[in-house]
Amino acid sequence: MKSLILSFFILCAGCFCGGDDDEPRICTEQFVYGLNVTITNASDNAVIIEGIVVIATDGDYNEILINHPNTDSFVGAGERPGNYSISVTGEGFESFTSDVVTVDMTSDNCHVIPETVEISLGGI
Repeated sequence: MKSLILSFFILCAGCFCGGDDDEPRICTEQFVYGLNVTITNASDNAVIIEGIVVIATDGDYNEILINHPNTDSFVGAGERPGNYSISVTGEGFESFTSDVVTVDMTSDNCHVIPETVEISLGGI
């Protein structure tokens, strides 16, 4: 029986997340991005990736969002709650800064709740 209990704790050791109340929480090992941003060209609604830079800012924190190969969006704020403004620049397009986008934690404080943002850029 002791062996079974020990095995359970070894298998689940990576699943525990700490909380403010010092009670362990069992969380999944999934990594969740808080921001998922899609950029389109205002003239034809085509998704644009090439030459686009997306920056999320929360107070003194800045992060350049990334585009994973073969995807149509930029992601960031991985497991980081906050109040973000999103700035987008790209050659041949007007710069854009969003209103504040709030990324919250799930009720069990294990992961962030993803926010999807769609931004349409006009040409210059």
